[in-house]
Amino acid sequence: MDRRQALAAGAGLVTGALLPLTGAPRTAAAAAAATTYSNPVIWQDFADIDIIRVGATYYASASTMHYSPGAPVLRSYDLVNWEIAGHSVPVLDFGAKYDLNGARGYVRGVWASSLAYRPSNRTFYWLGQIDFARTYVYTATAAEGPWNRLTTISTPYYDAGLLVDTDDTLYVAYGNTTISVAQLSPDGRNQVRTQQVFTTPSSVGTLEGSRFYKINGQYYIFLTRPANGQYILKSSSGPFGPYTMRQVLLDLRGPIPGGGVPHQGGLVQTQGGAWYYMAFVDAYPGGRMPALAPVSWTADGWPVVQLVNGAWGTSYPSPVVPTPPRQVTPMTGVDTFDGTSLKPRWEWNHNPDTTKWSVDNGLTLRTATVTNDLYWARNTLTHRIQGPTSTATVQLDFSAMRDGDRAGLALLRDSSAWIGVRRDGGATRVAMVNGLTMDGNWNTTGTGTETASAPVSGGRLWLRATADIRPGPARPGTFSCSTDGTNFTRLGPSFSMGNDWRFFMGYRFALFNYATQALGGSVRVLRFELSTPRSDPLDRTTQPPAHRRGEP
Repeated sequence: MDRRQALAAGAGLVTGALLPLTGAPRTAAAAAAATTYSNPVIWQDFADIDIIRVGATYYASASTMHYSPGAPVLRSYDLVNWEIAGHSVPVLDFGAKYDLNGARGYVRGVWASSLAYRPSNRTFYWLGQIDFARTYVYTATAAEGPWNRLTTISTPYYDAGLLVDTDDTLYVAYGNTTISVAQLSPDGRNQVRTQQVFTTPSSVGTLEGSRFYKINGQYYIFLTRPANGQYILKSSSGPFGPYTMRQVLLDLRGPIPGGGVPHQGGLVQTQGGAWYYMAFVDAYPGGRMPALAPVSWTADGWPVVQLVNGAWGTSYPSPVVPTPPRQVTPMTGVDTFDGTSLKPRWEWNHNPDTTKWSVDNGLTLRTATVTNDLYWARNTLTHRIQGPTSTATVQLDFSAMRDGDRAGLALLRDSSAWIGVRRDGGATRVAMVNGLTMDGNWNTTGTGTETASAPVSGGRLWLRATADIRPGPARPGTFSCSTDGTNFTRLGPSFSMGNDWRFFMGYRFALFNYATQALGGSVRVLRFELSTPRSDPLDRTTQPPAHRRGEP
């Protein structure tokens, strides 16, 4: 089953004009002074990358499926250190299933979309199709937003790549195996023309994930063979072809031990003329991680990924770029939910009920759903896991919970587990629950089994989840709790995180609060910290001699 079938059932290039094919020469002193970077450049789940440079700033977009807001926009000044600037799709208003209202949108929604910048009107464009039905275009004058919907186009541009040509015409390359090119109207609101331009040879198989470029008068469509290859089409006759094909990479060893082949992404050129390819690496259970490699060009205009010992390098010399104007915001660290809005590192599981949460120097989650199934619970707030291992610690005020409420911290995917507070019959306990599962059609098959618990009093508790997301055999997630925020006690057995690729998104830390009896309760999250072993060396987690199962 290829990627498109799975969704239905349940080296790249940069936009630019007249750019040199080879990197700018570097002096020996500059080369000697160059530092190195390590791959993956981001060990968090950002897949289906599109990457561009606008002036001295680099931007990338990624898939988010059913998470809202969708299509994060990443920002960097050096191609190595990245921050989340905002989201191109503010809300998934594509049907009730994205609200968890009678239906669910798991593994649908925002994926394999495109990000571009149009100099003529100084506007960013995001383009992507939803549910194989239609294509949506959003625009913004700044990457952090606000983003607004420009138009809806009836043609679903599958795995689209948007090109702003040197004459300001907008083109879209798209398709699976059969690749087409569409021309949009000057305002970007309508399709003017579409034409099939290439049919993938049967010897290659499936090609998709289009990225569309014009470089030195040549048109390129960069395509992925999921999930182990990358190919490129080139035309000297215009955007509608004809195109010739060349293999860029196939079964190339990647930079993450146990991970997959780097593929599907884009190429970008630095201010100094050097080219880089940012791809992603399948690395479940964590997801798909961005990796960066230098690219050179052949004399006749084909890209070549620079390898290290026959593989995508685990490290390379850092790109030579101007000194960044500032440090980017780290993707790890502490969030005390200061101010009155969520930071862009957060995404909801489906659209939230906006009347049931608020930020005011702390995050308040009011129960939004009556259910016994976390997968149906609205207002579950998620955060990507930092690889290769990281720990999330949450300070929770549960004093306003009501009977039947469940609130806590989960490791969320199609097989999930959580640690949290349960209030029943006026009694409160902290519990570890696993066995939350979905089938291949993303229907719930297990709502969870409590494996350990202990009584808890007062109104505050610290909850902790640690996740090992290195790819390979099943990896453990563990849970612990504390009454003082310093001394943590392990609760429950290790949770074995699944690594099936078909859910596409990797595991996330998730904050939840739902009711099993009636609405009206709430919890307040006072602090969230995402730490790695290096930045959190004083983890005082202790292992108790035994775990209690069921009721205390």
